[in-house]
Amino acid sequence: MPTMHQTIVRPIITERTSSAFQERGEYVFEVASDANKQAIKQAIETLFGVKVTGVWTSNQRGKSRRVGTVTGRKPHWKKAIVTLRDGDTIDGYGFEG
Repeated sequence: MPTMHQTIVRPIITERTSSAFQERGEYVFEVASDANKQAIKQAIETLFGVKVTGVWTSNQRGKSRRVGTVTGRKPHWKKAIVTLRDGDTIDGYGFEG
């Protein structure tokens, strides 16, 4: 089981995730492949000092890539969508909340 700093790999900031934040207050993170919902919840609450009310996870398949005649695949990764208690925000996430 990874440590808290290894559980949360990076925030995912795109147009789609920023609109989800504005509409529903959801934050999206790339997490370790072997992290479970309880570990993700505990890591976010400890690292950011907020109260997590919901965690959804999904495994994302790596995309196929081709360079010339050589084909390859990007690695698979895990995504977590986190909902916080009303009034809580994560400072420095990448957009103003």
